Amino acid sequence: MRTKISSIHFKAADSLKEFAEEEARRLEKFSDEILNCEIEFSYTKTEKDVHMHVNVNGSVLDATGTSDDFKRSVVAAVDKIEQQLKKLKGKQQTRRAAGAPDAAAAEATDEE
Repeated sequence: MRTKISSIHFKAADSLKEFAEEEARRLEKFSDEILNCEIEFSYTKTEKDVHMHVNVNGSVLDATGTSDDFKRSVVAAVDKIEQQLKKLKGKQQTRRAAGAPDAAAAEATDEE
């Protein structure tokens, strides 16, 4: 998984970048099909936002974490992506399970 980190209107500290990369690597245990991850830091006077875009083999997952601390925002965004990955994996398993009887029926009609 390639990770790209950017910050808008400020330079993010190396420790923050390392923390974000570590948190993004946490997503690899939920899917081995993650191609890349983009993490973007931005802030306003009262809030610190983290936007994450994750490409997973044909699907794009987006999440935003907002709090008064960048690390908490990263954790919130990663948790949201984690939930989306679990939902995507469930949909893929459902499609595979639903597709199996159709494939068996198609083979049965081919044999006739």
